[in-house]
Amino acid sequence: MSVTGIDGLLAAYDEQMRGAPRALPAGVHCERDGPLLRVVGDVHGFVAAPRDVGVRGAALDELIVRQRNFYAARDQPVEWKHYAHDLPADLPERLRAAGFVADEPETVLIGRAADVAAPPVVPDGVVLRRVTEDEDMRRIAALETAVWREDWAWIGDDLIARVAAAPDDIVVMVAEAAGEVVCAAWLVHHSGSDFASLWGGSTLPAWRGRGIYRALVAARARLAVARGATYLQVDASDDSAPILRRLGFTAVTTTTPYVWSPPDR
Repeated sequence: MSVTGIDGLLAAYDEQMRGAPRALPAGVHCERDGPLLRVVGDVHGFVAAPRDVGVRGAALDELIVRQRNFYAARDQPVEWKHYAHDLPADLPERLRAAGFVADEPETVLIGRAADVAAPPVVPDGVVLRRVTEDEDMRRIAALETAVWREDWAWIGDDLIARVAAAPDDIVVMVAEAAGEVVCAAWLVHHSGSDFASLWGGSTLPAWRGRGIYRALVAARARLAVARGATYLQVDASDDSAPILRRLGFTAVTTTTPYVWSPPDR
């Protein structure tokens, strides 16, 4: 399918990319609660909603509290992923009233994969490499911990589990300099859709501004085109969004994680 314009891209995204993840690690599954899908068995809970949850007022409050209590009984934090164009408009207010806290918003950008695919250009001494071994996922976790200055060991476990569950649907790449991982990013294929999604991209401060992030976008775009993807989708931070816009990506909406955590966390 080929669409044009922000409205067309957003409609395609809503139709094809929202809902249950297509590939889940072993031991993780989805459950439906009315209009919602919740991910169960992962390190963190996750709630996926359609654009319009279809309930209002007290019924919506009850639905929200039910999700919170479900994960509270498991002593787990849970994320409800909200988009700026979701309905009803007072959903964020009702999430906050139930104890969910808004994290940093991100911009959802979409680009045509073929327009972005190009031979990656990296600085001298930097090598891009696809990785599949557990040890490399641990090195990525160490990179993320250094960048964000908090414990990101969980991302190593998550990547290991996702590669084991669906090795054909995720491509994990690192940029290395003198054997050190200086940036890491991954591509997720979404079988049966027109989309592939780009994740990661955290770069050590000393290596920023040298084109490494752009090189990893180009490398993953080439892989996405080879798999038949028409579009690339990114939930971008304020640091990444300007780079992606310069590469031809279009902003279609914003997304905000609303997170509830057990009181002792």
